[in-house]
Amino acid sequence: MCARSRTASRSAPRLAVLTLVTAGCLASTVAARAEIALLTNGDFLKVADYELLGEKMRLELPGGGALLLDLERIERIIDDEIAPQPSEPEPVAAPGFPLRWQEGQQAEGPHAALLDQVAADYGVNPRLMSAMARAESNHDPRALSHKGARGLLQLMPATAQRFGIQPENLWDPLHNATASARYLRFLIDRFDGELDLVLAGYNAGEGAVERYGGVPPYRETQGYIERIRRFLDLAPRQGDV
Repeated sequence: MCARSRTASRSAPRLAVLTLVTAGCLASTVAARAEIALLTNGDFLKVADYELLGEKMRLELPGGGALLLDLERIERIIDDEIAPQPSEPEPVAAPGFPLRWQEGQQAEGPHAALLDQVAADYGVNPRLMSAMARAESNHDPRALSHKGARGLLQLMPATAQRFGIQPENLWDPLHNATASARYLRFLIDRFDGELDLVLAGYNAGEGAVERYGGVPPYRETQGYIERIRRFLDLAPRQGDV
C-alpha cells in the first residue's frame, strides 16, 4: 500500500528494510530517505529522513530537529519525487476489468483461497487483490516495509484501524486481507471503480488523489499502478513506457 513496499522475510538479508521476528521482539531500525509524511489528522509534513523505531517513527525535519510520533498517527510516507507528466490526458479506466466482485473471478498465488473468500465478502475482485499482494509483499504475510507497512497487503497500522483491524493483527493473513478488502471497497466506491484512482488511493491515500484531481505525480505511485497493470495483463497508462 505504501508505495511499492520494500519488504523482507525473516530469512532475507537486511538491506534498507526491517524484519519483524515476533511481535514481542525488539525491531531493528534502518534509516531511509523520504520527503512527505501524511498524518491521520490530514496534515502532511516535508521530512528530510525518517526511521522506524518499533511502534514509533522518527521524522527528521528539513530545517533541523525531529519529531517522534506513534506509528498509528502516520497514514503514509511518500517519496516526493515528481515524475514527468504526459502531454495528453491519462485514461483512468480499465475496460474489461471490473474492480467489483463477480461470479467466476479467482485470485492467484499461495493465498488464493483466502483472498477469494475475503474479496467475495466485501465485493472486490479477488484477482485485483492477488495482484496487489504480489506487488506489495510478494505474498509474504510477515513482510515489514521500512515505512512501517505490514503483512500480506502492506497496510499501515493507522489504515488498518480505520477499517476495524488492530495493528497487532496485521500479521495474520485473514485480518490483513480483511482490512485491505474493506479499504479497497471504500476506494472503489469513492472513485467509481476507476482502477488507476483506486490504486493511487491505496498507495498515496485518497486525499492525495483528490488534492491533485487524479493520479498524483509521485513517481512511486505511478510506478505502483504500472506494476499492478502488468500483473493484471492490462495496457500501460498513456504516457508511460
